[in-house]
Amino acid sequence: MKEYLSDKGTEFTEKNIQTDASARKELMKKGIMAVPVVQVDEETIVGFDKAKLDELL
Repeated sequence: MKEYLSDKGTEFTEKNIQTDASARKELMKKGIMAVPVVQVDEETIVGFDKAKLDELL
């Protein structure tokens, strides 16, 4: 995922739910129990959906 976003020239903030309890709580609050999760504006994408990311970026 990081390589894909970097190759697209997209700035991003990575949050590791294994080491960041607040990031883990943030996902759980949204009812998301899978990773990766990408937030683009108001759109949340669970999993690596290249076609959707290409559309949004």
